[in-house]
Amino acid sequence: MPDLTGALVRTAHADAWAVTAGGRPGGAVADLGGARAACSGLPFGPYNGTDLLDPATTDPERVAAWWAARGTPWAWRTPPSPAWPTGWPGGDLLVHQRLAGLRPARFAPAPLPAGVAVRRAAPQDLDAVVAVDVAAFGGPAAPVRRWLAGHLENPGVEVGLVLDGDEPVATAHAVRSDGAAGPAVLLAGVGVVPGARRRGVGAGLSSWLLERALAAGAALAHLQPDDDRAARVYARLGFTEVEGLDVRTPG
Repeated sequence: MPDLTGALVRTAHADAWAVTAGGRPGGAVADLGGARAACSGLPFGPYNGTDLLDPATTDPERVAAWWAARGTPWAWRTPPSPAWPTGWPGGDLLVHQRLAGLRPARFAPAPLPAGVAVRRAAPQDLDAVVAVDVAAFGGPAAPVRRWLAGHLENPGVEVGLVLDGDEPVATAHAVRSDGAAGPAVLLAGVGVVPGARRRGVGAGLSSWLLERALAAGAALAHLQPDDDRAARVYARLGFTEVEGLDVRTPG
C-alpha cells in the first residue's frame, strides 16, 4: 500500500473531483496528459478545476482549449509552489488548501451526542441541506443550491443530515472514488448551524460517513481542514496532515 503522502492525497482529491463532476447533469471530466480536468457544468469558479498531476506531460494550451469549449471559469489545482516548466502560464495563487489523509487502521470513531439522529439525505431534503450549509458557511443560497442538488442526485456522493428532533442542524458529504489513488473517500462540506456547535455534532457526523465508506472498501480517507481548530478535530479521528495544494488562476 503506498505511503500516505501529499502526492497520493492530491491524486485522490482529483479522483473525487472526477466523481463529483462526472455524476452531475452537464458535468464533464477529461484526462489531459498529466492533468485531470473536472467541469461541474456550473458557472462558478470554485466548482471547476484542473488537477495538475505531472507538469512534464501536461500541455497547458490543450487544457485551456478544453475549458474554452465549455465557457466556464476554472482554476488550476497544483502542488504547492510548483517549479513551472518553461512556457507555462504560471497563474496567480488564489488560495492554499491544507490536506489530510487517513488509513483505515488509524480511524478512531467519534459518537454523535445524545439527542440527535443522522441519516442519509435524499433529493427531497434539498431545502434542509441548503439551509444548514448557508447557516454554517454563509454566502448566497442560489449557487449552493445548484451545487448540493447535484450531490443528492449523484450515486457516488453520500450526503449526511443530522436532526435535533425535527430540526436539521448539520450536514456533510462523502465522495467515494476508485481511480488512480485506489478506493478512497473524500469527506467535505462538514457544516453545523451555530446553535449546535461545540457538542461533537460535526465529529460524529464525519465519523458516521467515514465508517460507512471504510466498511464499503475505501482504503484511504482524505479531506481539507479549513483551519487549526478543524485540523485538531480531524486529528482526533486519526487524520494526518500532508503537503497540501495550491489553487491558481489559469494564467
